[in-house]
Amino acid sequence: MTTQQIANKLADYCKKGKWAKAQKELYADNVWSEEPAGLYPRVAKGMKQVTAKGEAWAKNAKVYKMEVSKPLVAGNWITMKMTIDSQWKGMPRTKESELCLYQVKNGKIVSEQFFYDTNM
Repeated sequence: MTTQQIANKLADYCKKGKWAKAQKELYADNVWSEEPAGLYPRVAKGMKQVTAKGEAWAKNAKVYKMEVSKPLVAGNWITMKMTIDSQWKGMPRTKESELCLYQVKNGKIVSEQFFYDTNM
């Protein structure tokens, strides 16, 4: 797949809340994921850790609405904006926006980074 094809599939999966399917189909085994400073885990390395991070998020957050922008591709890089109306267990409901950055190599996503305010 081209980077644009991966970007389109990724955006579609994210809009539908199918993160696990996106990871299984589009991510490389050696993928790494990075969240902003101050969050734990900040970095997850390898498919096992990235999958576990995603499962923990899905288990602890109720998503009311997810908006995903059209992906923008530059070479092997994908970026898009996500706005999430959600509620973490034991926390108030929030609506937050983040920028998501992905790198593609050999037809698979090898890294993801998320940029958002951490007002927790």
